[in-house]
Amino acid sequence: MTIANGEVHIVSTKGGITSDKPFKIFVGYDPREAIAYEVCRHSIIKRSSIPVEINPIIQSELRNKNLYWRERGQLESTEFSFSRFLTPYLANYEGWAMFIDCDFLYLADISELSDLIDDKYAIMCVQHDYTPKETTKMDGAVQTVYPRKNWSSMVLYNCGHPKNKVLTPEVVNTQTGAFLHRFQWLEDEEIGSIPFLWNFLEGHNRVVKGDATTFPKAIHYTRGGPWFDAWKDCEFADLWLKEMEECINEKKKKVAEN
Repeated sequence: MTIANGEVHIVSTKGGITSDKPFKIFVGYDPREAIAYEVCRHSIIKRSSIPVEINPIIQSELRNKNLYWRERGQLESTEFSFSRFLTPYLANYEGWAMFIDCDFLYLADISELSDLIDDKYAIMCVQHDYTPKETTKMDGAVQTVYPRKNWSSMVLYNCGHPKNKVLTPEVVNTQTGAFLHRFQWLEDEEIGSIPFLWNFLEGHNRVVKGDATTFPKAIHYTRGGPWFDAWKDCEFADLWLKEMEECINEKKKKVAEN
């Protein structure tokens, strides 16, 4: 598979179990962070005991399909700042699906996360209380501060929930950042909470020595990851670099086998 064609990756694990409806995961894709997407994808597949379907959300492809026509704003640090909210639409408003930023590294089985799903909610996410200290992130992008920051970076969507049918291409292309990133189409009680370990913010959340319950299940390099020179020495950089090496070696092996 090549990233440019936006193919879906369907993986069946757990002793060869197959399913007509694998867990759908949509990952934000930005050409500047192509390697981050590859490593994120690899980390999910490597540890998953359930079938998963991984879909990169590629802005150029959405534009070609007339699903995304919004002009990029000055404060958008990635190409998927707003296209992420097309997740329920891209999942045909059926079942549950997850959106994640590409700068995640999974350290636990995604089935543990899917087990937390509760149908009474329209969405579920880690409800961070987070105010970044930095004024820039990644490769110099402006670091913005707003309520519910990072809540939208990892979201479990109940795609068939009536409230989420509001998220049409028209709405995603025209509504404000506040409306979308703060989930203003929902009531507070329709937003379920997930433990912070599933969206562990590098540089903000902390591991307590000797307390295994504080160790991340999914690291989010929200300030910038080691694929950027400025963040090559960030916390947990060694884990990401190890995963990247495994990812690259697997690709080389597949090429050699073919």
